[in-house]
Amino acid sequence: MEKKLGFGCMRLPMKIGKVDYEEFNKMIDYYMENGFNYFDTAHGYLGGKSETAIRDCLSKRYKREDFILTDKLTKPYFNKKEDIKPFFEEQLKLCGVEYFDYYLMHAQDRDNYKHFMKCDAYKVAEELKEEGKIKHIGISFHDTAEVLDQLLKEHPEIEIVQIQLNYIDYEDAGVQSRKVYEVCRKYKKPILVMEPVKGGNLVNLPEEAKKVFDDINQDKNLSYASYAIRFAASLEGIYKVLSGMSNLEQVKDNVSYMKEFEPLTEEEYQAINQVVEILKKQNGIPCTACRYCTDGCPKNISIPDLFSCYNAKEQFHDWNSSYYYDVHTKTNGKASDCIKCGKCERVCPQHLKIRDLLEKVAETFE
Repeated sequence: MEKKLGFGCMRLPMKIGKVDYEEFNKMIDYYMENGFNYFDTAHGYLGGKSETAIRDCLSKRYKREDFILTDKLTKPYFNKKEDIKPFFEEQLKLCGVEYFDYYLMHAQDRDNYKHFMKCDAYKVAEELKEEGKIKHIGISFHDTAEVLDQLLKEHPEIEIVQIQLNYIDYEDAGVQSRKVYEVCRKYKKPILVMEPVKGGNLVNLPEEAKKVFDDINQDKNLSYASYAIRFAASLEGIYKVLSGMSNLEQVKDNVSYMKEFEPLTEEEYQAINQVVEILKKQNGIPCTACRYCTDGCPKNISIPDLFSCYNAKEQFHDWNSSYYYDVHTKTNGKASDCIKCGKCERVCPQHLKIRDLLEKVAETFE
């Protein structure tokens, strides 16, 4: 059976501002030894350090045919058609490979799609596929089901779609996980799932939600992450569920229930439904910590970290959230430093009203 756990390389182990190669090597080895081989990266992940970590820890240590590698074409790195191939060649070099198994048009939404079309990005991807430098063309997607339907109708060359899907977003009106998933199924596209644990929010659950899982888990010793990842993997048409693993313990945990994958039981689905209802009452900020918002912030505000502190205080009554707010604002901007330029909101895949939310964060902590 095809193993469904993918290794997302956006949240790798870090040490003094660099990827911890020793830890990453151990993580890769354990993952590969247990029969998994799918890795996902992008040029902007970890400020460019993700791709070079792939080169040094994966490509140099394993035969190319032994792993599957996905990379992405991201809007900030090309302004015209002529920019794409040189950027792509640089990505190959940074990753230490001669081809990508999957190459995704990154973060497609209504606005990004216009830029990709203006620059003939899809045509360039087809040319690279003809040259053998891309095996499969795909997209990663953050918008409504209606937009995805239009995109897949206009581009039958798309072979795979990466979407955000988890049990809290499945029926969410903003993210539209279920509706987007159903569009993928309509066009018979294999699905890559990102954010299955919603940036860790479905692991760091409130006590009431933890108890729901604990009550059905007395003999199984399953982690809270297991329910979220298996929820996504249990759906039809899912090719891989990406987990952004950042230490060996997380790899071991994910492997423990995904090596011999079993879909959720009816009892587990009922427990998840109960947890969803509990979380809906928490009124937290649904940030996934993708960190797209931080790159262009003129005040260097670490927005996802401040939102995390806010959620910890509001949702989970975390006693040390104020301490961590101070940690994240010692060398970066405070929430109150926001000048309302709106750059963050234009790139937020969750379409959050970040400027207003930062005001709430400032009120809470400052």
